[in-house]
Amino acid sequence: MAENKEKMEEFSTEEAVKEAVENAEEMTEEAAPEAEAQEAEAKDDKDSKKSLKKKEKKKDKRDEQIEQLNDKVMRQMAEFENFRRRTEIEKSQMFATGAKSIVEKILPVVDNFERGLATVEEGADPFADGMLMIYKQLLTTLDEVGVKPIEAVGQEFNPDFHNAVMHVEDEEVGENIVVEEFQKGYMYNDTVVRHSMVKVAN
Repeated sequence: MAENKEKMEEFSTEEAVKEAVENAEEMTEEAAPEAEAQEAEAKDDKDSKKSLKKKEKKKDKRDEQIEQLNDKVMRQMAEFENFRRRTEIEKSQMFATGAKSIVEKILPVVDNFERGLATVEEGADPFADGMLMIYKQLLTTLDEVGVKPIEAVGQEFNPDFHNAVMHVEDEEVGENIVVEEFQKGYMYNDTVVRHSMVKVAN
């Protein structure tokens, strides 16, 4: 009886061990696909992270290129604006220089009109009256374009506007005063075209 009892116990332990081994194998078999799935998911996550990093790097390069192009365009626009302003200034200066040279050539004609009309009385000769009208029209046109005569007689001598060719002592007038004008001076806008040729007292 004791021997049978021992055999029964041995048999039951062997069966228990077998069952435990079988259960463990089943559990490992069941757990293996889950582990594989987890590993695959982790791998996919790593791959997706790598691809995101690559995309970010690509975006960064593109952003840098965009910034460089924007900077280049802004610089070119600034250069063009500076060129436009510089060109406008140069054009205005060229225009002023050209106008001044033309005025200089017209002034001797005005001088000749004045000399001729100084010898003729107004109303005495219809031809002289016609010349006087042309002279006045010429002065009006010059005034409209910005050419004005420089005031001289009775003014204090100013070397910026007057050219003193004679000096006289006269107690009746103040010191350094223009008493006579030999040739009229003219200005074009703010520029002296021709200085007045004058006599200065004291």
